[in-house]
Amino acid sequence: MNFAYGMILVAALLPYVTVAIAKAGGSGYDNADPRVWAARQTGWRARAMAAHQNHFEAFAPFAAAVIVASAGHGSPGAIDALAASFVLVRVGYTAAYLANTPTLRSALWFVGFLCVLALFGVAI
Repeated sequence: MNFAYGMILVAALLPYVTVAIAKAGGSGYDNADPRVWAARQTGWRARAMAAHQNHFEAFAPFAAAVIVASAGHGSPGAIDALAASFVLVRVGYTAAYLANTPTLRSALWFVGFLCVLALFGVAI
């Protein structure tokens, strides 16, 4: 597996990390109806659930961009750097979400989006 494909794997795991953070030590969690429990959360648990959902939303375009850039014979170094940047930014995004710093969180989301666009650009 090349490095950028490994970053796809890491990005695929981020939603599960954030949902684990939300659920850790939470009271009243009901595995029979987890979405109702999630909807009742407030504070950092609610933000962790929102990050969880956003990681799923960001994953498909990122994975597609890495695959398209690779299939388009883009520079492996550029693809690896952009893929790593995306994952690092998404980790920072999660931290900013949990810390309730919305301006930083939005800025990091935008940088991640630019990484995805740049990956598509590498293929062109």
